[in-house]
Amino acid sequence: MRSTSSTIRTRRTVKAAATLAAGALALSLTACGGDGKSNGTDGGTGTKESDSSLALPKLNGTTLEVAAVWTGTEQANFKKVLAEFEKRTGAKITFVPAQDPIINFLGSKIAGGSPPDVAMLPQPGAVKQAADKGWAKPLGAEALAQLAKNYSQGWQDIGKVGGKQYGVYYKAANKSLIWYNAKVLANAGASEPKTWKDLLATAQTVSDSGVTPFSVGGADGWTLTDWFENVYLSQAGPEKYDQLAQHKIKWTDPSVKEALTTLAQVWGKKDWIAGGASGALQTEFPASVTQTFTGGDQPKAAMVYEGDFVQVNIADTKAKVGTDAKVFPFPAVGGTAPVVSGGDAAVVLKDSKGAQALATFLASPDAAQIQAKLGGYLSPNKNVDVSVYPNDVQRTIAKALVAAGDDFRFDMSDQAPQAFGGTPGKGEWKDLQDFLKNPSDVAGIQAKLESDAAAAYGN
Repeated sequence: MRSTSSTIRTRRTVKAAATLAAGALALSLTACGGDGKSNGTDGGTGTKESDSSLALPKLNGTTLEVAAVWTGTEQANFKKVLAEFEKRTGAKITFVPAQDPIINFLGSKIAGGSPPDVAMLPQPGAVKQAADKGWAKPLGAEALAQLAKNYSQGWQDIGKVGGKQYGVYYKAANKSLIWYNAKVLANAGASEPKTWKDLLATAQTVSDSGVTPFSVGGADGWTLTDWFENVYLSQAGPEKYDQLAQHKIKWTDPSVKEALTTLAQVWGKKDWIAGGASGALQTEFPASVTQTFTGGDQPKAAMVYEGDFVQVNIADTKAKVGTDAKVFPFPAVGGTAPVVSGGDAAVVLKDSKGAQALATFLASPDAAQIQAKLGGYLSPNKNVDVSVYPNDVQRTIAKALVAAGDDFRFDMSDQAPQAFGGTPGKGEWKDLQDFLKNPSDVAGIQAKLESDAAAAYGN
């Protein structure tokens, strides 16, 4: 979802996808139990126990505002992290619900003279915009020390603009997962697919059993960009992915045509998407998850694509992760299965003692482990003890992320200018919604994507 900074390390090696994919493949989990316990060791991934010696200042009488677009369970869980900061420091924090795109929300707050102290920005491009506009403040020495101690260089670098550190990537995501209703696939006699061809076969088997294969949250355009990115990364490869992310190749490139044509093999089959294209375009992301895991063995759909955070929405149903709700890696379209990461960075907007202390806390294992225990959350902090994650699925995903170190591919639309990759009803979000509506018009959508990208990137 936004503008590519020269400091964003997008030129990762093929090893990036291979490393994370190897960890993700373990998610096929015949032993995918939701209540499995860990002995707290990490098998060499570098996870450790929390740094309980983290020193925070006394901030009695200090009031802070933290803005984020998070809602529902995700917001409630983050508030528990903020409550711990309040307990340790004496500060009082107000959570400010923000609208997407958050950079526009912040602009209006700043223009009105009431910016929040800290904002959680869901893309590197938004961090860059905030820094370029002079809204974001560089992190202080204490926060920098926590980052150096707890984060790989790659995760530090994507929070930098012009060589200065502005962002703490408090939350990460593995966006290369497909979740499924275990009863439906078992009843259909379908197995977890390893390749795109296998996925199409599994979908047909499920459809033949009387259940619609896929639930798609098309009302939220970002879910559609994630579908495209996984297909494109696996099929076109990391170098092309990086070039398209920076608009060094055009959206009219043959590689984009190939990816859209491949994507149409799913999106173009009305009986394969719950509610058809029109229904999907009216389905928001949370509903796309819950309708997959309600209704027993006759839900509205058997499978839903999205990241590890899907677990937050599964928690709103009676389904149990690891038994009722299982997961497999996004299948390989080309030679290597894709692994796309995303994340949310804490950025200081008011350079105060309290705001810098909160950024320091969010960069520590102490903060991350609070939310990790609650599920539906993934931290790039390498010193978070993976045993705190609530189930084996989440522990496996977390280990894979940490094991990747600096080798990962960040969400492409998050690297694009916000006008193209991160605005509801505009740019890539709108274009892919139009493509979901009419998957036969590959050339037309390519032309529209290129026109919108050129306008946003200024080239």
